[in-house]
Amino acid sequence: MIAGAGLVLFAGSLVPPEVVAGTRDGARVLDSSDMTLEETHALLVEAVRAGQVAARVHTGDPSLYGAVAEQARLLTRDGVPWEIIPGVTSAAAAAAALGVSFTMPEATQTLILTRLAGRTPVPEAESLRALAAHKSSLAVYLSANDPEGLKRELLSAGLDPHTPVGVACRLGWPDEQTFFSTIDSLPRDVHAHGITRQAVFLILPHLDAATRSRLYAPDFAHGFRP
Repeated sequence: MIAGAGLVLFAGSLVPPEVVAGTRDGARVLDSSDMTLEETHALLVEAVRAGQVAARVHTGDPSLYGAVAEQARLLTRDGVPWEIIPGVTSAAAAAAALGVSFTMPEATQTLILTRLAGRTPVPEAESLRALAAHKSSLAVYLSANDPEGLKRELLSAGLDPHTPVGVACRLGWPDEQTFFSTIDSLPRDVHAHGITRQAVFLILPHLDAATRSRLYAPDFAHGFRP
């Protein structure tokens, strides 16, 4: 998509420059960091109506914590065809980088993706404290500027202070950081690493569960192994 696009719009504060390095000669490659929704929309419409492919490049998977819905509404309103190409969200990339699994047989089969309330409010029923009370795995986005609040909410939900937390910051960038902490040590460790943004926190209450999948157990029959 990027290689054939006549217009590439990307958020330079979030998207590594290598992602948009493969554009064709003559393509317009614009950083949208200082643009409004209306400004990016006008550029997309202009390019498509000129017969070009336009690529709006987001980080991770565009369905999570992005502006895909509002962009799609405007494009549909103006009769501009569009498609979404899925990506890899930072929670999945962080799990791979840290070598962990969110689900563990008989321990947890649930992963919750959420964030702390900030300039964007969170419904009360979806507060981190309420969600963490399930004691399943969690991936907490957009909360790097308040590790103290993150710790407070998790402990208030009844999680053990020694619960492992995987931290991944600026995944895919040359200065990427990944490390393990605990709920209790999280504020200290986050500050020590100089992290204030672009991080995801994996709350892993069952990281050390020594369980085994039934699918591969010798006594478990299924359609491919009677």
